[in-house]
Amino acid sequence: MVTPYRLDLTVSVLRRLATNVVDVLTSDGRYVRAIQGADGAVIVSVTQMRPDALTVTIDGNSQDHGPALALVGQMLGTDRDLAPFAQGAERLSWLSPLAIRMRGVKPPRYATLWEAFVNVVAFQQLSLQAASTIVRRLILSSMPPLDRDGLSLYLFPGPEQFLAAGERQLRTTGLSSSKVATLRRAGEAVVSGRLDAVTLGTRPSPEAARLLQEIKGIGPWSASVILLRGLGRLDVFPGGDTSVARNLALVAGPDPLDLDRVVDGLRPQQGMLYYHLLLARLEARGELDAGRSP
Repeated sequence: MVTPYRLDLTVSVLRRLATNVVDVLTSDGRYVRAIQGADGAVIVSVTQMRPDALTVTIDGNSQDHGPALALVGQMLGTDRDLAPFAQGAERLSWLSPLAIRMRGVKPPRYATLWEAFVNVVAFQQLSLQAASTIVRRLILSSMPPLDRDGLSLYLFPGPEQFLAAGERQLRTTGLSSSKVATLRRAGEAVVSGRLDAVTLGTRPSPEAARLLQEIKGIGPWSASVILLRGLGRLDVFPGGDTSVARNLALVAGPDPLDLDRVVDGLRPQQGMLYYHLLLARLEARGELDAGRSP
C-alpha cells in the first residue's frame, strides 16, 4: 500500500452519498462490499487500524479470495502514488488547504466497467441526490439483500440482469427511456465483449474515450467520468459540468478562475481535482464519512 492512505476518505469518494447500498461504510469505519464470485457472493470487509496497512477479511469460496482481494485493492486505489498531484496542489493557494485536509484520499474505481456505465448514465443532467436515488431503486428492485453480521448487503446487478429486465420495471426506478436505451446499448457492448476494461486499459485515454463515445448516449463528459471512475485514469478531468463549477466556486471563491490553466498545472493527475471538489462539497454539507481512520 502506498502511503499516506485514508480508507474513510477513499470510501467516501467511492460512495458519494450515504444512500449507497452497495458500498457500505459502518459506524466503526469498516468498508463492506458484496462481490459476485465464480461460485456465489463474496463478502469483503476492510478496516484500517494503522496508517500504513489495511486489514481485509473475505467470506466466500476460497477460490474467489485471490481475485476478490485484487479487485478490492484496485477499487480502493491502494497502489496509487499521488505525489505529482500533491506537488501541483501545493502551488495553488486555494487548493492547498483542501489537499492537506484530504491527504490520504486515493482514487477509487468501480468494481466493473458496467457499474461505471450505470453510475455515469444515471447521473447525466441530474443532481447527486436524485441520481443516487435512481441507482438505489435499481439495485433494490434487482435482488434481495444478503444479510451478514446485521448488515444488508446488495450485489450490483450485472448487465445480463439489466438486459433481461422489462422496460416498465426499469422505468419505475426513475430512469428515462433514453437512459434505459443507452444502458441497454452499453450492456450489450459489455456482454458481447465489444467493450471491456482490459482492452480499454491498453488504449491512451483519448482513444479509449472515442471508443466509449461510439455508444449512442455516451458523450465527452460521460466518457471522461467512465475513464476516471471506472478505469482509474487520472489524466482526465470531467469539465463542462455545472456541479464541478459550483464545487470549484465553493473551494476557490467567486472570482473567475482559468480552469484550463488549473488543470494543466495538475497534470498528469488532474483527475484528483474532481475527487477533491467532491470531498469539499460533502464536507460543506456535513455528509463526509471521515474521521474514522488512524
